[in-house]
Amino acid sequence: MLKRIYTALFCCGLIAPGWAQDVAIVIHGGAGTILKANMTPEREAAYVAALQEAVQTGYKLLKDGAKGEEAVVAAIQVMETSPLFNAGIGAVYTFEGQHELDASIMHGGTLNAGAVAGVKTIRSPIAAALAVMEQSPHVMLSGKGAEAFAESIGMKPVKNTLFNTERRYKALLKAKERILNANVPYGGQQGNERFGTVGAVVLDQYGNLVAGTSTGGMTAKRFGRIGDSPVIGAGTYADNESCAVSATGHGEYFIRYHVAADICSRMKYRNDTLADAANTVINDVLVKAEGDGGIIAVDAKGNIAAVFNTAGMYRAQIDTQGNLKVGIYQQWINE
Repeated sequence: MLKRIYTALFCCGLIAPGWAQDVAIVIHGGAGTILKANMTPEREAAYVAALQEAVQTGYKLLKDGAKGEEAVVAAIQVMETSPLFNAGIGAVYTFEGQHELDASIMHGGTLNAGAVAGVKTIRSPIAAALAVMEQSPHVMLSGKGAEAFAESIGMKPVKNTLFNTERRYKALLKAKERILNANVPYGGQQGNERFGTVGAVVLDQYGNLVAGTSTGGMTAKRFGRIGDSPVIGAGTYADNESCAVSATGHGEYFIRYHVAADICSRMKYRNDTLADAANTVINDVLVKAEGDGGIIAVDAKGNIAAVFNTAGMYRAQIDTQGNLKVGIYQQWINE
């Protein structure tokens, strides 16, 4: 309670800015079968550079006194602009050869949240999710309705072809061939094409935790499939009394096991540490359920977690001491 009072006074300018606490940020660019043996030095360097740019963009805003939601959106937009990640420009294709994008954001101080799902003409889904949170009475808007809302507040629509990339198109053709040849309903979704998301979680100077997630979804998805990324509690969750979480992986499992909220709840009601809560959910609960993926998280003290049960997860963080780390495989690259 005292912390919230101080936060309110600080935001209103009634106490000196010297009270501002240290900040922290951690981002991810998706988890999956990411092996060094399959990565060229040039491609690895490109990922490292993109991750560094994203995390440093968010961190600078935090250090300059920006609100957590601003830093989350800015960091994610760096990745939405890069063809390296499955979000925005690098989004995967649906079975029909289009792009359907999802995103969400949540503020741990107010517990307010916003999300968009299945949008095709919104350049930055995470910006649209923030607009839903701040400028509408709703939490989630989908499809044409979400697009109409975005246009009504001044977001210029873009052509769906803006998100086309040769790399993702080749992945679509490969996935469709497997799906059409599979002797099971819907063709199954085995393979690395079920992975791919970007996200950011932060602790800002005002003591607020904020989480955001954005994705192009699953390669060759059909029938308007929505994964965990826009689902509050599954792919994104934040609560100042526990932690902020952004998830990446096989979304159906993250929805069924409300992964992001479960980690926060274990901290809030069981007094688990962030590390223990994240490890239990990702490496015990999900593993037993045969769910693949990972999470990034930060708690109210600035402790950071980046936990995954896959071969790799694109990630980067800057802790409360200003230390930068970047990772792709099991070990951090610069450790």
